[in-house]
Amino acid sequence: MVKASSRIEDIGPKPQSFDIERATKANSNYRSVAWSGRYLQVTLMSIPVGGDIGLEAHPQTDQFLRLDAGHGLVQMGAAKDKLTFEQEVSDGWCVLVPAGTWHNITNTGTTPMQIYTIYAPAHHAPDKVQATAAVAEADDHDEPAAWSEQPKQVPDQHG
Repeated sequence: MVKASSRIEDIGPKPQSFDIERATKANSNYRSVAWSGRYLQVTLMSIPVGGDIGLEAHPQTDQFLRLDAGHGLVQMGAAKDKLTFEQEVSDGWCVLVPAGTWHNITNTGTTPMQIYTIYAPAHHAPDKVQATAAVAEADDHDEPAAWSEQPKQVPDQHG
């Protein structure tokens, strides 16, 4: 469901359909959760020029990211100080992050980098909106819904 603000309202594990490219390009928040299912979740991200997603590893979460606008540098590896994979990416590129892999994407372009990402399993609170990376980092109330299927908890790691 699209609100007047054009932000996608996360209606939880109910059927949903929307123009993901348009919603991704319209999103101005660092992170905006668009849909939370029982086994996966869709979020929209906007990374400012020179900004990044933030070096992290999700021990039990596979992740798919797609750029709908902008340019970036993807770095991934087995350890935060061993990022052996590097790839320049731009509009239309996808990034596949296996669970447990350290990863980051830095905006190397001249405009905001617009991304959507799919987490499996769900990783954030349904309908969560975080305006900036700093707000997201400080958010102590960003847990997946109780109705989502989660593996035995192993905390994320941040660089």
